[in-house]
Amino acid sequence: MPKKLVIKVTAGADAPERCSQAFTVAAVAVASGVEVSLWLTGESAWFALPGRAAEFELPHAAPLPDLIDSILAGGGITLCTQCAARRGITEADVLEGVRIAGAQVFVQEAMADGAQALVY
Repeated sequence: MPKKLVIKVTAGADAPERCSQAFTVAAVAVASGVEVSLWLTGESAWFALPGRAAEFELPHAAPLPDLIDSILAGGGITLCTQCAARRGITEADVLEGVRIAGAQVFVQEAMADGAQALVY
């Protein structure tokens, strides 16, 4: 099993199943003891804001706020710098525990020894 799982989610409410899969895999990995770094890009960037995950609905899926809480409790969530800027999101706006970082940091995490990267 990889030492670290780096997950980039590009989908939000525009592709709910793909979005939910990314958050579910991240939460399950955290619960399994895997070090997880979840990256919010594209339309998933909105879920870095308080209250936005509560608006997300997908039948038979775990509630997105619960998944985010699980990921933050044992892993990390990063909002893409450019995605945040395009949406007018600043560090003052995001959920506690969410950081904003760019492609250089993503590449560094994805290329680290023992890391496995997934993109949804």
